[in-house]
Parts: sequence; structure tokens; C-alpha cells
Amino acid sequence: MIYNPQAGHRRAKKILPAVEAEFVQHGLDFDLALTDYPEHAIEKVREADFNRYDGIVAAGGDGTLYEVINGYFQNPSPRRIPIGVLPIGTGNAFARDLDLDSSRWPEAVAIIAANQPRKVDVGRFRCHGQTYYFINIIGLGFVADVTETAAKLKRLGNMAYTIGVFHRMIRLKTSRLHIQLDGQTLDRECIFVEISNTRYTSNFFIAPEARIDDGLLDVVVLNRMSRIQLLRSFPKVFTGEHVHLPQVETYQVRHIRIEAEEPKVLAPDGELAGITPVDIECLSGAVEVFWK
Repeated sequence: MIYNPQAGHRRAKKILPAVEAEFVQHGLDFDLALTDYPEHAIEKVREADFNRYDGIVAAGGDGTLYEVINGYFQNPSPRRIPIGVLPIGTGNAFARDLDLDSSRWPEAVAIIAANQPRKVDVGRFRCHGQTYYFINIIGLGFVADVTETAAKLKRLGNMAYTIGVFHRMIRLKTSRLHIQLDGQTLDRECIFVEISNTRYTSNFFIAPEARIDDGLLDVVVLNRMSRIQLLRSFPKVFTGEHVHLPQVETYQVRHIRIEAEEPKVLAPDGELAGITPVDIECLSGAVEVFWK
């Protein structure tokens, strides 16, 4: 169990005894591995002996799961084991697609104990000779700027992303992008592009049609609009109605390549990693996840 004690504004540290007791109650033996610094989970999972375990649990938020996924694909073991999601962090967007949230973490333990894994998709992105993985989303432009601001306000929970939106809206700008979607070419002046494996980004219902096991990634492109238009449209992102705006384009694809006139920072699963140009693809059914 990869456990981030800092998750959920250190709430994870407080509930650790209860979490351990819940695993014991379900008859689950586990090795506890606490993370101490950024990317520590990547190291621990990369170096783990998968032959010793029946599964690996990511206990934290989306950032913890992101690191576990990247360590998972860096692990040299030919044996692949299922991943359990214990949503005890600030952002638990992937867990929402499993019908879980941080208030129902005991239910997540029960799901892990039931041992009924299902295959789900993973996103892989390559840029400047580096390879990374994501299981939730990856975005660039406005959404990456919001992620950067929200990272400084994590103590505010999901509200940090909403504050980040309004803060970045003041300096709203577009980017000229060349986008290839399964061979289709788009040249756009965009506010943001987000590629989703899941429906949610934080508490934003960004990709209503996304499914974690359909072999596709959902692309949402927001083209140029004014600050006033963006402000008026913002509430729609909580319901998914934003996809019907004339400035929004949506696609479901397996492969995406994005080039920008000026390099753009990428935001995978609430983190910041890599810059354009970037190649992104869906790895269909690449991992098993304990899922009811």
C-alpha cells in the first residue's frame, strides 16, 4: 500500500490507524509504504517486487495515483498486478468514475478485498524523449495554468481549482495549436485542450462521454472566447453543458499529437510534467483496477 500521509491536507495521516484497521478487518495482509516527498511513490512502485503481491494500492489523491501509475510502467517485472484506489486525497477525480469519493474510503477497501479487477485504459504521452503515463487527464493552455495556481492553494481542496480559474481568467490568452487526431488535422487558436480518460477533472464534469474502459480518449477543445463569455459559461463545466457551446469541440480518438507555436506546459492528473510538442495515445485495457 503506497500511502501519502500528506493527502487531503494531512487528513490521511490522521486516519491511517483506521485505514489499517479496515484492511485487517477484511483479512488483507499488506506492506505499508509511506511517501515522504514528490515522486517518492514512483520510486517505491518501480522498485517493488510484484511477485510478492496480489495488488498495489494507491492511497491518496490523483497525484498519488499518477505517481503509482508511472512507477507501475517503469517496473521491470513481467508480472502485472491490479491496482487498488483508496481515495483519501484532495482531488479524487479517477475515483469518481469508480463511484467513490473520499467520504467512502471504507467502501474502497471492501472493493479491494472483493478481488474483482477489471481492465481500464491508460494514457501515454511522449515529449522531448521522455515517456509518461496518466490515468485521468492531461491538459495544456488555460487548464495547465489553473493547475499551477491550484497547486499553491491545495489546502482549500477542490475550491483551489475554482479560485485558479478566476485568477487565470484575468490574464486569459489563447495559443496557436496544430492538432492531429487519428489523422484528422486541426489548426486552432485555443484557450485550452484537455484529453480525458475520465469524466471528471477535480469537481469539473469536463468530459461527460468519457469512459475509462472504452479504448478511447475524449478531447475537449475550447476555442477563442472573451473573458465575459468564459465567466458566463463557467458554471456549465459543473454539469457538462459546456460541451454544447459553439466555441467547444469534442472528439473521441486513440492518438493525438499537439504542436504549439510557443512551448506549452502539460498538466497530467493535476501535476505539471513535460512540454509540447507531445504525442498522446490511449493504451486500451493496459492495467487492471479493483472495481465493483
